[in-house]
Amino acid sequence: MAEILVYVDHVDGAVRKPTLELLTLARRIGEPVAVHLGAGADTAAPVLAEHGAVKVLTADAPEFAEYLVAPKVDALQAAYDAVSPAAVLVPSSAEGKEIAARLAVRIGSGIITDAVDLEAGDEGPVATQSVFAASFTTKSRVSKGTPVITVKPNSAAPEAAPAAGTVEQLAVTVADSSKGTKIVSRTPRESTGRPELTEAAIVVSGGRGVNGAENFPVIEALADSLGAAVGASRAAVDAGWYPHTNQVGQTGKSVSPQLYIAAGISGAIQHRAGMQTSKTIVAINKDSEAPIFDLVDYGVVGDLFDVVPALTEEVKARKG
Repeated sequence: MAEILVYVDHVDGAVRKPTLELLTLARRIGEPVAVHLGAGADTAAPVLAEHGAVKVLTADAPEFAEYLVAPKVDALQAAYDAVSPAAVLVPSSAEGKEIAARLAVRIGSGIITDAVDLEAGDEGPVATQSVFAASFTTKSRVSKGTPVITVKPNSAAPEAAPAAGTVEQLAVTVADSSKGTKIVSRTPRESTGRPELTEAAIVVSGGRGVNGAENFPVIEALADSLGAAVGASRAAVDAGWYPHTNQVGQTGKSVSPQLYIAAGISGAIQHRAGMQTSKTIVAINKDSEAPIFDLVDYGVVGDLFDVVPALTEEVKARKG
């Protein structure tokens, strides 16, 4: 069976959920070979093997941390040359998409970004995408070279499928041309204790109807009761009510959780583009004509300052 390269997204060896999803999807089209760059391979390897990696290629070099993505592309290209895979899968994060795009250019191959599903095809892997602000669903395949495909988080449920997970060192030479942009400082992001927005199974978002930064704790309380991430519409972010890192939409982050709750969000196309592939969508808005209601599975016409606290208390009561 053909081998499929899977780029591992991790934090010091703690493998992030989108990678486990990629391994699950990779097994549909071949045998997953994981590529782990940086420290923590010993920690990551058993997890990767548990989820189907037949091999784990590892490399650690200071350049991976000292420079932007180019040294990682050098490493992924080395893995590509060593394996000659049938496809390369990368998580669809901002960094992941840049790595994938640079690799595709180097190896002269086509690229598909933001896939939400993968299946085997007679002429190579077939990727499902939601396009034009999720108004259409398309099936695409790369017609030139080895497919490089980035996959959105929450596109598949991770499934264990124990494999050998043989660890092999990958020889990597970082080119001088990959050292053009150096990282000179880092500031750790302050932890909220909530899930990462793009990976969360539940997202609660607030919009213009929240009417001020001082009111966002109402949204946060509901999110915390559900173990959810907090999102915000562009209007709320532009008004300075919530950080840009939490913006959901075409110019923010795309999310695809099992449950998306939109409170005080009208549902402009810009916002819909970032959350329309959510499995179940609930909207709370006092305007019964709001466009968001054309999209939802469940809609509540009412004042969010009445509905959201009541919902929060009900969730807490049922959990308690």
